[in-house]
Amino acid sequence: MQLDIFNIKGEKTGRTIELPEEIFGAEPNEHVVYLAVKQYLAAARQGTHKVKTRAEVQGASRKLHKQKGTGGSRKGNIRNPLYKGGGTIFGPKPHRYDIKLNRKVKDLAKISALSAKAKENSIVVIEDINFATPKTKEFTTVMSALNVDGKKALFVIPEYNEALYLSSRNIPNADTALLSDINTYEIVNADVLVFTEGAAKILTEADAEVAA
Repeated sequence: MQLDIFNIKGEKTGRTIELPEEIFGAEPNEHVVYLAVKQYLAAARQGTHKVKTRAEVQGASRKLHKQKGTGGSRKGNIRNPLYKGGGTIFGPKPHRYDIKLNRKVKDLAKISALSAKAKENSIVVIEDINFATPKTKEFTTVMSALNVDGKKALFVIPEYNEALYLSSRNIPNADTALLSDINTYEIVNADVLVFTEGAAKILTEADAEVAA
């Protein structure tokens, strides 16, 4: 997959880069993408929900009245779940929502998500962005030049860049992620992926090493 490389002004540099077909030209597998997204969202749940049972609520433990002879129903103590303020029957308890996925399934999901973005023409490659200091205004200018300012844009960079991260974190529809850390959910959640040239070259070099 061959893409033009743009500069921060949104202009073509005259250079192109060949992204590996094994990743960006693969046939997307929607089911494994679903599983990977489900795992990511499940892991984000705290699972701290808790209610009190009749053994945990406050209240006297004495029987409200004798078993027979009152003309009323049989009753235990005031902590009975049938009374207001009583315990809860079969209520939620703290537990984890983690789902296990094999590494091959995760890798296939990420490849499927990237190839789906490629088929949608939602991938842009830009020269490496180097801000001397954090500048949100400059970052929004770059997004406007690339025509991605009205979309959820994920900027994929090769290594941590504090100035770039701080420049983007106050923009609601923009985010930055390390190439080594991106996951399927982030890819699917973004409208467009903006790879810096350095990040794109890592992909092409890794593919060349595998082919060799």
